[in-house]
Amino acid sequence: MSPTSEQTPANFHKPNMPTPLYASPEYTLHPDRIEQGSMRAEVLSTTHLRSNYGQSIHGDRDPRLEWKLASDLPAGPEYTSDQPIVDALFNLAKEEAHRNVEEDGTLRTGAKWSGVWTRDVSYSALLAFAIHNPEAVKTSLRAKVKRGRIVQDTGSGGAWPVSSDRTTWVLAAWEIYRVTGERAWLEEIYPVIKATLDDDRRTLVDPQTGLYRGESSFLDWREQTYPRWMDNADIYASLCLGTNAVHCRAHEILGEIAGLLDEPAGDYATTAATLKQAINDRLWLFDKGYYGQYLYGRDHMLVSPRFEALGEALCVLFGIADAEQSASVVERSPLTPFGVSCIYPQIPDMPPYHNNGIWPFVQGFWNLAAARVGNGAALEHGLAAIYRSAGLYLSNYENMVAEDGGVMGTEINSHHMLWSIAANLAMVYRVFMGMEFRADGLYLAPVVPRSYAGQRRLSNFRYRNVTLDITVAGHGSRIRSVTIDGKAAQVAFVDAAATGHRTIAIELDGHDLPYRSVNRVDNLSSLPTLWAGRVGDTLRWSRVVGAQRYHVYRNDELLQAVTTNHCSVDPHAYASYQVAGVDEHGNEAFASEPVEVTPHVQRYQAEGYAPPSSFDAENYTGKGFVLLSLTENRELAFDVEVERAGPYLLDFRFANGSGPINTDNKCAIRSLTVNGGYAGAVVFPQRGADDWSSWGHTNAHRVTLAAGANTVRLHFEEWNHNMDGEVNRALLDYMRLTAI
Repeated sequence: MSPTSEQTPANFHKPNMPTPLYASPEYTLHPDRIEQGSMRAEVLSTTHLRSNYGQSIHGDRDPRLEWKLASDLPAGPEYTSDQPIVDALFNLAKEEAHRNVEEDGTLRTGAKWSGVWTRDVSYSALLAFAIHNPEAVKTSLRAKVKRGRIVQDTGSGGAWPVSSDRTTWVLAAWEIYRVTGERAWLEEIYPVIKATLDDDRRTLVDPQTGLYRGESSFLDWREQTYPRWMDNADIYASLCLGTNAVHCRAHEILGEIAGLLDEPAGDYATTAATLKQAINDRLWLFDKGYYGQYLYGRDHMLVSPRFEALGEALCVLFGIADAEQSASVVERSPLTPFGVSCIYPQIPDMPPYHNNGIWPFVQGFWNLAAARVGNGAALEHGLAAIYRSAGLYLSNYENMVAEDGGVMGTEINSHHMLWSIAANLAMVYRVFMGMEFRADGLYLAPVVPRSYAGQRRLSNFRYRNVTLDITVAGHGSRIRSVTIDGKAAQVAFVDAAATGHRTIAIELDGHDLPYRSVNRVDNLSSLPTLWAGRVGDTLRWSRVVGAQRYHVYRNDELLQAVTTNHCSVDPHAYASYQVAGVDEHGNEAFASEPVEVTPHVQRYQAEGYAPPSSFDAENYTGKGFVLLSLTENRELAFDVEVERAGPYLLDFRFANGSGPINTDNKCAIRSLTVNGGYAGAVVFPQRGADDWSSWGHTNAHRVTLAAGANTVRLHFEEWNHNMDGEVNRALLDYMRLTAI
């Protein structure tokens, strides 16, 4: 039997302690067992777990109901505590971590997926693998470099720059340096990071906001986290919380590396500060006390008020949120019964994966944020989410259904999942032991909530040239006393130059963590996205069952809140309208596709500026189209005549059949120059494998034109190479110019 949405999530607790806030009779996590109705896991020892639930994905049943630690594992750190199930699950994670190292030394993504994925290995390294197996991380990161730049994983519309979170690599590479202190590694990664960030800056910056464009980091399945009307050009143009947090931190890191290597400082710190300010200016939701999911739309961008767990956690951990904001994020963000869901509220009629999903690696970062803030209730809730899943399924799965906490029913899943393993290990390394690596050494700041109080020991832990045995006693987040090799110390710290063996004993002060309040919610979905359109001077939209009111936006500002399904507009003035339904809980759905009032539009047929192509395609306008490739029409110049000087929207109608809409790496990219000034990148995402008759519009640029003659150039530059490197082509139908 599964708990209903009304039941509260479980908490880890000692049997003879008072039942904690999050325990319920039907779902309780004990030191020696996990139960959920008829599902149960027992700990026989720190190296032996038994479950009567088993693993089942898409009808493929794994009969393994028992796990024993393998005897062929290499020597490594050992962890024991007063919570035997935590010890056993740490050992389980260690075993799976060892099994995920391939013969070539790279880290396997999961049991069902071989090969290295940039974001998977990077987030795994940042959580725990830089600590647990730095050499495998280094080998894996090297495998994700091409042309001296970081490789973006295959993704929506042909990968980079629609997906733009390859800079997670930077975070992982820097963490390797902080753990190992190897200057040679720093010298190796510096040129790769610099070249990558330089290309990103030319391609991703949105001049109106200062934010970086590109899909939400790791949330790379379009309809799972975006409204259906958004195509890949729209997703490229969106400005996402987690992705911008990663770019911000990557620029900070590049500045730090440049300083260590005596390289020119550049403006990396300035770029990071600009991004930090823009995130807070554009995405912070004062009424909710956390950040919005992303800015989306077309010319005018709305903030999606949905919660996005990974981005929120990264803002806390990277110092983008200040202390007050950080406490608010952890306290006021919605927590569903079985853990923190990737987004909230869920999208209706969408199967569980990123939507309606709990991902242990995201939960891991959320737990680190809760520990950083000192919110004991949030941390206990998050620890239970990680340990419950691993204990019931005897493996670290990639995701669970937020509705019931199970793995059955998810769209795609795998056991032995690298970043889920990393999250499990991180709870010991980074929470209970409180490890923080810096250039001068290893700092220890344990965070132990009351329900995990007791003794814990990490022995045979190797840090650079020293072996450590660390014990932590009690609970809390403040240290009462520290001894190193039996002598009292002021700080729990291991110098980077230490050698030999050190014994560190830490006693916590026994006080509860300072914050206990969290926002527990039922796992709700928002209303569906509605359709809107214009007839003359009236904007109309479809009614949605359950909508209490409709928010009508004009040029990204709330125009009115109404209960009808129509309103008046001025058909003679440029404007962009969107409408969103609001439910009884006050949750706003995704807004409709923008309805643009565009009285003055000019089109410039591409075949008027270059020879038409004989490529096999249909549904074009005019007399033909032009092929853009690495050998044909590398530069195309349009002569533009306008009567009035001022701002215009400029975009292109195109087709790209080089790959499917949802994956591959052949997104076409070109540079746009207007009257000699660089305006930014024009992105032509894939629209369907071998489908050259599916036409759409690129991202639009706001450009300023002079009265009279103007020159618009579309040209290929070195920073326009995509991830394929060889196929970078699109069909160009026309250029569109809209007076605004």
